[in-house]
Amino acid sequence: MNSSKRKFEPQIISKVLDKIIHSKALNKGIITAKVRQLWPSLMGENIDRYTEKIIVRNKTLIVSLSSAPLREELTYGKEKIVKMINKELGKKLIEKIIFR
Repeated sequence: MNSSKRKFEPQIISKVLDKIIHSKALNKGIITAKVRQLWPSLMGENIDRYTEKIIVRNKTLIVSLSSAPLREELTYGKEKIVKMINKELGKKLIEKIIFR
């Protein structure tokens, strides 16, 4: 058995939680979850109905849609959608959108 013990320095829990929340992997998941939550209210019920999957990867929002005509229509409004989402998030977290 190893008799040496690690010494832990006390830390303020809010700082520890802040480090965890701002870790890359968790942050990516949080951003995706926030966008998924915002999507129905920003885009409306009809568009949300055809939305199959939403992923955020490297500041790119990837949206899978079940309707080809809707995909084509939304392609024309990509910049507007990016601005709306970033405004709601309070930061420029999304730079482009890919519709699949």
